[in-house]
Amino acid sequence: MIPLRKPDDVADWVERSFGHVFTAPALCSTALTHRSAGADQNERLEFLGDSILNCAVARLLYDAHPQADEGDLSRLRASLVSGESLAQIAADLGLGEYLRLGSGELKSGGFRRASILADALEAMLGAIFLDGGYEAAAAAVTRLLAAKMAELPAAGTLKDPKTRLQELMQARGLALPVYTLTAVAGDPHEQTFTVMCEVPVLGIGARAEGGSRRRAEQLAAAKVIELLPAEIRSL
Repeated sequence: MIPLRKPDDVADWVERSFGHVFTAPALCSTALTHRSAGADQNERLEFLGDSILNCAVARLLYDAHPQADEGDLSRLRASLVSGESLAQIAADLGLGEYLRLGSGELKSGGFRRASILADALEAMLGAIFLDGGYEAAAAAVTRLLAAKMAELPAAGTLKDPKTRLQELMQARGLALPVYTLTAVAGDPHEQTFTVMCEVPVLGIGARAEGGSRRRAEQLAAAKVIELLPAEIRSL
């Protein structure tokens, strides 16, 4: 297991990063404990924190974008709470340095793994909610996402590649793209999926790999969009 940080060091880091001082430090300790390190781990707090995060971000976007419709708000929220976004925030905070990991995860670099970082960040929000209530957790969300909120692009540019490709095809009255899973490799807990995306009527196709089938489909769709004739892609 990764050596524990001194309680005062952890408390100082939490206050700097999340703006919160725990009255029940055990909640913080649990939030920072990966399942590989023992029974008292953070998966339940992660479940709770995910809901708190989505609710808090929804309110922030609702207030900040009064003219946006439901679809736009959903796309903006998805960009803020994606695994990649949360992992980057966690990495910037140095969260990995405070995680408790089992020896296997520690040796394999788990403290840098995006999924572990994103999950632990959500677990911290769940712990703050239990310790200080919704307002404390929402304040932490605002603190964490303020910079990303300020840099959000127009909602229309955030459509995922599969949606964008489908809309481009429909706008021209063309048949929808076809996605085919061509390979699955790796251990069950860390698989890689390969997907082929094709637009047969245009004779265009592209292959991509991802950590999930959905991710591979999105990456393949993005490649196909780049291959489309300019007059279709610019719609």
